[in-house]
Amino acid sequence: MAERRKRKNNWKRLFFMLFGLNLIIFIAIIALIFWPVSETENPNQENEITQQSSEFIVRTTKQNLNKLVNAYIDKLLEGSNHHYKVTLKDDVHLQGELPVFSTSVPLSMHLEPFVQENGDVILKQKSISIGLLQLPNQKIMEYMKKYLPVPKWVAINPEDEEIYVAVTDMKIKSNFQVGVEHIDLGANNLAFKIKIPYQTLGIEPKEE
Repeated sequence: MAERRKRKNNWKRLFFMLFGLNLIIFIAIIALIFWPVSETENPNQENEITQQSSEFIVRTTKQNLNKLVNAYIDKLLEGSNHHYKVTLKDDVHLQGELPVFSTSVPLSMHLEPFVQENGDVILKQKSISIGLLQLPNQKIMEYMKKYLPVPKWVAINPEDEEIYVAVTDMKIKSNFQVGVEHIDLGANNLAFKIKIPYQTLGIEPKEE
């Protein structure tokens, strides 16, 4: 009986150790994936990404992604006079300020995300307003394109009234490649594809 209890306790201890290790690895991967890096840090990145790699699916919630996106925006706008934020609820809500006629006016824009086959995302404009000014949606997006600071992998397209988010072009410090697998804001179900080149981990894969 004592021997059985001992084995049972050992099994529980090993289970919790394995669970804790997996949790730490997951958190480390998420942190390495999304934190921005300077453009000049890794000039050979494109060549390295084409090397042999393994792909994983990482699932998260819109609350977690919301914090991460706004942390990225805060880093991007650091030292500037620009302010805007993104809130993920039933849709993507962008709020900020735009300079219009020698003043700043509040911007509010609701967008619907559509995942592309290559892992990028198109944010289709649902509604948009700029203070109390009555301007066409396309004209407001032209102001956004001209005055709103965004990462190089984000393109504002006034003609199509959409924002193209080239997630796969993000410069990642860890040299991982990221793509969007699935976004369902209503069900709070978001999934990302993480491609990890073997060389990033110091692994030399054997030829089959």
